[in-house]
Amino acid sequence: MADEALRFGSAWRETALAVLRDKGVLLIMLLAPVIYGFFYPWPYGTQAVTRVPVAVVDQDHTALSRQIARFALANPRLDVRMVTGDVGEAQQALWRGEIEGYALLPADLKRNVLRGTSAVVTIEGNGAYALLNKAVLYGFSEAVGTVSAGVEIRKLQAGGQSAVQAARSRSPLNTQLVALFNPTEGYGSYVVPAVALLILQQTLLMGVAMLAGTWAEAGRLRASMGAWLGRLGALSGFGFLSGIFYFGWVFFLQDYPRGGNPLGALVLLAFYVAAICTVGLLLGCWFRDRERALQVLLFTALPMAFLSGFSWPVEALPEPLQALRWLFPSTAGIQASLRLNQMGAPLHDVLPYLGVLLSLTLAGLLVLRLVATVPAKPT
Repeated sequence: MADEALRFGSAWRETALAVLRDKGVLLIMLLAPVIYGFFYPWPYGTQAVTRVPVAVVDQDHTALSRQIARFALANPRLDVRMVTGDVGEAQQALWRGEIEGYALLPADLKRNVLRGTSAVVTIEGNGAYALLNKAVLYGFSEAVGTVSAGVEIRKLQAGGQSAVQAARSRSPLNTQLVALFNPTEGYGSYVVPAVALLILQQTLLMGVAMLAGTWAEAGRLRASMGAWLGRLGALSGFGFLSGIFYFGWVFFLQDYPRGGNPLGALVLLAFYVAAICTVGLLLGCWFRDRERALQVLLFTALPMAFLSGFSWPVEALPEPLQALRWLFPSTAGIQASLRLNQMGAPLHDVLPYLGVLLSLTLAGLLVLRLVATVPAKPT
């Protein structure tokens, strides 16, 4: 037992010094997370899409259609660049990229409204850009809906109801929409807290695999379990510091939803970085080549993001991928982090995810004892 403790301490010290002396590993494991922490959230600083360029095609030319155009001008989602009566002109502007959508106010719009018949306002948006298309549809829908509500209330008043009675008759049940865990409904608050876990995983995986590849090239993979635990402890320490940087500073600086269960988030971080470093050591032992680990892992971020389940519904994945995704620490890590850090869930609610991470770590350590006994490849 004493010998294993000495091997653990010696391996921990040697691994920490190896990371600090290796410029490539140091750049990926420590500097890359800092750079990502500053520059990745930057494009999402605005959070919500506003002032999307649009057009209004007014073929009715009445007070009602002009009122709809004025409400569209006042909507913060929209930036009305053009008011025209020619739908072809608006389509050409859409195809040239000058606008992202338009609303078609048809002829006889006011006449149909006064007659009580169906009046349809067509809204066309650029479906190739989901966020812009959403802003166009919501913005015009709000403008048309506001005008429509005013028309209905005036009709009820004309029937003898007071303004208050007309408002209550038009909408007897009011709906109040409250976005939980993302009050601003911003895209940055949705994507960055999840992707931060993925950034932490990828930088750790590449750095650890590169270091293990260096050991393989030098024929230094053979080690006792105590030594492997020391290596894992030192590497996990660097990963833990990077995680604290994201959870404790980046989220605070960017004002993302945070702090729901900080102690639980720290426990998760310890499990998460240990699982990542274990997988990274396994990959480095498998590749047995410093550069190859970097080349292969560089292209795995996007598949892991889709498999994690935060950007694409898990139920829509093929069944083999639904099982395969649990082999990546990011799957359990992201799901648990969103619950603890953003939603404020208690720690016992994420115990299954912690169990997955612990299983990956223990299974990886057992496999390391086998992989590390394979003779090094000849130089």
